[in-house]
Amino acid sequence: MIFFLGLLICAIALIVTGAVIDGMLYLLSTGVLLLIAAVLYLLVRSVSRSRRRPAH
Repeated sequence: MIFFLGLLICAIALIVTGAVIDGMLYLLSTGVLLLIAAVLYLLVRSVSRSRRRPAH
């Protein structure tokens, strides 16, 4: 969970920095890609946890 939160904080910081500073569109796009990667990581982690539980 700490890894996800770290990715999320980095993504938000990059998005804000890229949006505020003129000419830093690459930071904005990197932040968006990092945000997508963080959400995908969370989804994969939650799916793998739900499959580990044995059916009773």
